[in-house]
Amino acid sequence: MLSAEEVLRRLAIGDRTLIAAVAGPDSGYPTAARLDERTESLIRVAVLVPLDAPQSSYQGAVEAAMRAGASLEDLLATLLATIGAVGAPRVVSAAPRIALAAGYDVDAALERLAAEDE
Repeated sequence: MLSAEEVLRRLAIGDRTLIAAVAGPDSGYPTAARLDERTESLIRVAVLVPLDAPQSSYQGAVEAAMRAGASLEDLLATLLATIGAVGAPRVVSAAPRIALAAGYDVDAALERLAAEDE
């Protein structure tokens, strides 16, 4: 198992062998620092927010997070945790994409509410 210091040194110099080995979510690469699957999958969702990622990217990331045990509330908490760093416009853009990937169609819900108000 590599120490955290060794991994950081190798990342800092762009060690392609190390990067390739640790890049996949199921790499199983023995490093000193790995998070649990649920946490890692929620981080993958969070990093899509500042990228203004397409629905297809959210779909895969959210499905993986839910398979790892994340709930809709966990996904919401993850999204809200990014607002200070990425700003409200990115969060507003990401919210319906994350919801749809989790099985909740925000647009359909808004249309339903509008129809009820008429």
